[in-house]
Amino acid sequence: MKATNKLRSIFSQIDDPRSDINKLHKLEDILLIGIISVICAAETWKDMESYAKAKEDFLRNYLDLPNGIPSDDTFNRVFSSIDSDQFEACFMEWVSLIVNLTDGEVIPIDGKTIRGAKSCGKKSPFHMVSAWATRNNMVLGQVKVSEKSNEITAIPRLLELITIKGCTVTIDAMGCQQEIASKIIEEQADYILAVKENQKQLFENIVDEFQFAKNVQTDTTEDVDHGRIETRKCSVISHFQFIENQEKWAGLKCVIKVESTREFKNSDKPTEAATRYYICSKLATAKELQKAIRLHWSIENKLHWVLDVAFGEDASRKREGNAAQNFSILSKIALNLLKNETSAKNGIKGKRLKAAYDNDYLLKVIEKV
Repeated sequence: MKATNKLRSIFSQIDDPRSDINKLHKLEDILLIGIISVICAAETWKDMESYAKAKEDFLRNYLDLPNGIPSDDTFNRVFSSIDSDQFEACFMEWVSLIVNLTDGEVIPIDGKTIRGAKSCGKKSPFHMVSAWATRNNMVLGQVKVSEKSNEITAIPRLLELITIKGCTVTIDAMGCQQEIASKIIEEQADYILAVKENQKQLFENIVDEFQFAKNVQTDTTEDVDHGRIETRKCSVISHFQFIENQEKWAGLKCVIKVESTREFKNSDKPTEAATRYYICSKLATAKELQKAIRLHWSIENKLHWVLDVAFGEDASRKREGNAAQNFSILSKIALNLLKNETSAKNGIKGKRLKAAYDNDYLLKVIEKV
């Protein structure tokens, strides 16, 4: 299992939170069992212990296990007390070694709530902001949103920790902030930021641009799927008349309007219509910008939805210490490895089960790094 050497070298940087008297098991063994067992469908600390006991002979080929398999309580204590910022930094260092970002790759950034991790006395559930690489099919990184803060402060921290040079970052309206736009340009990347009425002046200026503009580039697409016809028209303006204080938005090159309609065949449902606006630092065709905006939703479909359905993340009730945050990292490590193993045609849930009972397939998954 060559990949364990790379994982060992990176995650060995994590400080052991235990006192020497309580160290019956090596920290790197606990971490690697955690990663491997989550790949193999473990969703609880008890699952980790059960998997490791069933596969002990196999694991001994790669791990020391001087005192056998750790108990579920040990997994709980260790992962609850590991410094989550350090664990996240190691995760992002590992990703940086295996990802191959290309110029123009779309990097959606979005938040996700783990509702089951809400503890008594906490104001809100546990919330993470993640970055997704659309061509690589990989999570680039995550940061936790402070209980007394929001995504506006978390996004710049995430941008500092990941490599986005040459990429196009897409963020919903929460991230439409001058500081965030400046940070993206500073990192030598481009942005497409959704604009809503939380930026009232900018929103009204963009509406005026499209109301009076004469030189508008457009692209229209139509999709037919599951009895629905969805039409999307993307309009782009690169010469402004009404954008006030545009110099405050670093690198601003164009404004975008996307009008979408959804009709339902053989149904009494009324036609749905929506109009969305964006600012962008990249000069590109309406067709290219429309594609980039559509790719933003891959973070919902390929990351957040998969974490809830295939990993049961939203139902997770890990609440002690840093448990929820650290288990979220384990899930994203597993997801990155499983997404990039393509010999099996199963979905992620099926791949997890296959890895659990087929050691040869598990080795294929691990060897992807």
